[in-house]
Amino acid sequence: MAVRSVFREGLFNQKVAIVTGGGTGIGRSIAAELLSLGCSVIIASRNKERLTRASEELSVKIPASSPAKVTPVQCNIRNEEEVKGLIDTTLRLHNKVDFLVNNGGGQFYSPAEFIKAKGWNAVIDTNLTGTFYCCKEVYNAWMKQNGGAIVNIIADIFKGFPGMLHTGAARAGVENMTKTLAIEWAASGVRVNAVAPGTIVSKTAVENYKDLGTAIFKKAAHLIPAKRLGVPEEVSPAVCFLLSPAASFISGATLRIDAGQSLYSALFEIPDHNAWQTPPEGENMDTFLKMMNKDQ
Repeated sequence: MAVRSVFREGLFNQKVAIVTGGGTGIGRSIAAELLSLGCSVIIASRNKERLTRASEELSVKIPASSPAKVTPVQCNIRNEEEVKGLIDTTLRLHNKVDFLVNNGGGQFYSPAEFIKAKGWNAVIDTNLTGTFYCCKEVYNAWMKQNGGAIVNIIADIFKGFPGMLHTGAARAGVENMTKTLAIEWAASGVRVNAVAPGTIVSKTAVENYKDLGTAIFKKAAHLIPAKRLGVPEEVSPAVCFLLSPAASFISGATLRIDAGQSLYSALFEIPDHNAWQTPPEGENMDTFLKMMNKDQ
């Protein structure tokens, strides 16, 4: 099905964007909407097969009259040299980079006590360091002298991230990076913002969590004020808005796309226990015990 954007046709004609993690899920949806608005898109990912397939499928949906084109570039954003190659390839093909969308990332479910150094480093290197590499390289190679807009995709980290400490820490770092770069790079005309999706379901997202995937997403739906999950097509318009002239006075902001989930409840449940220390004795102890339904 062709993308039908809420934005006007041709909004991003002659613009060029890089979307990391652009072969699947949220990244693919962002790439599709940008292409539908006339923006040429470089989609980047480690997985060459997924990237090539996504590029072919996205290409056939671009109207014949559109100046947009999609190009797949294999890139592991953990590797600084590969990121430099991604930026160099984009400039060689298009002579500019107007937009950067840092969507590439990954994580796995695990209680903190079981996360090993290898898993911790893999998630931090991808979600935090990889985002830094992409920002730094695109700035130094093009945006420092020409301006531009960057959108970093983070997550619903606002109540902590039980079960995914590694990505919670990394995404919180990216949010702070977003604020810092918005200040440091303002004089170059570079706007830097973030988008924090809530529980967004896609085929790839369910598959990534293997046996846990279906259970996690089904459970999450009841903990969202909308009483339903979100989809990638509800994230991409927010990204396009932040890249657009309509957001020309917005920088350093984080837009939550979660139907109020971050204000409501958490997926992680703490089991009943009596491990917490008792409160100090005082004039409120009787009231406390009554409220706790404990024997006096």
